[in-house]
Amino acid sequence: MSIETLTVDLPNRNYDIIIGPGLLAESGARIKPFLKRPKVAIITDKTVAALHLHQLQSGLSNAGISSNYIAMPAGEKTKGWSGLETAVEWLIEQKVERDDLVIAFGGGVIGDLVGFAAAILRRGVGFVQIPTSLLAQVDSSVGGKTGINSPLGKNLIGAFHQPKLVLSDTDVLNTLCPREFTSGYGEVVKYGLLGDAKFFEWLEKNGPSLAWGDQANRIASIKRSCEMKADIVARDEMERGDRALLNLGHTFGHALEAATGYSNRLLHGEGVAIGCALAFELSQKLGLCSQEAPSRVRQHLSAMGMKKDLSDIAGDLPDADGLIALMGQDKKVADGKIAFILARGIGEAFVEKNVDMDVVKAVLEEALGAR
Repeated sequence: MSIETLTVDLPNRNYDIIIGPGLLAESGARIKPFLKRPKVAIITDKTVAALHLHQLQSGLSNAGISSNYIAMPAGEKTKGWSGLETAVEWLIEQKVERDDLVIAFGGGVIGDLVGFAAAILRRGVGFVQIPTSLLAQVDSSVGGKTGINSPLGKNLIGAFHQPKLVLSDTDVLNTLCPREFTSGYGEVVKYGLLGDAKFFEWLEKNGPSLAWGDQANRIASIKRSCEMKADIVARDEMERGDRALLNLGHTFGHALEAATGYSNRLLHGEGVAIGCALAFELSQKLGLCSQEAPSRVRQHLSAMGMKKDLSDIAGDLPDADGLIALMGQDKKVADGKIAFILARGIGEAFVEKNVDMDVVKAVLEEALGAR
């Protein structure tokens, strides 16, 4: 199985994303060129540590690199102020210097948290992303967005801090439970929906094989997702324009995550998938896309065994006004207006800052009424 490499092209800060099997075993050889001294600090979570930490430390040791680690509790609640304090204080205890590297070894929670800790420690130390979930491999590990959640909203505290390297070992995906894998797939399908209709068609045909474990198709889907994100990040690193397209499904999704308390009731990728379906529903109600487009989105999500409607979320949800209030805390709000990512069709997304909120409310009321 071939290993794929692509580059995030930023001024004076290019870095590679390496995708394929067996990369944990090669981690030391691939990271060593970035080190001033043969020592790294690893921050991971307890679930990933139990499954994969030995393999990573062995790979580092084979290249003469020593490592210490801390394993944080798994789950979204770690991505907050107390988790950040724990991570930063531990790194200080480890005497991490500005020329050292910190390794973020885990899913999106760990990647975001550790990247932010690295950004603020000693005014910025380098870090390497070794993402262990599909969601992190196609999204959060790429592009330098780091941060933590506030009780008032998701990802409201953070910084842009690009990694030195991203190592996406596709072998580790074999240990994901089906729900975690399909949650990550919510971010994969987003890329086809926002800017590549042919990729979406490919996913309609090959998506089930990804879930069944087809390694070649997994690598192909991760590479295409990362190519699209890398291209957008290179054009708009600080999210002042095109990069906002990557938030397709997130305006709705983040509100739903907040409404469910960032709990296992709704995983991030599940919120994105439902949010994409709602974004296409809103686009259709605004007369921007055909009636077939939202149906096609939901049909594919259904074929993948994914959540696609508000009725798929267990337990109570706020009413439409409550959900809109949660959207108002989104970091994409500007001048008090909520920015929506809408679509003229599959693969044709755009940013719209002047959406009729009465139509948004009607879409949500209809979705809530179907619960």
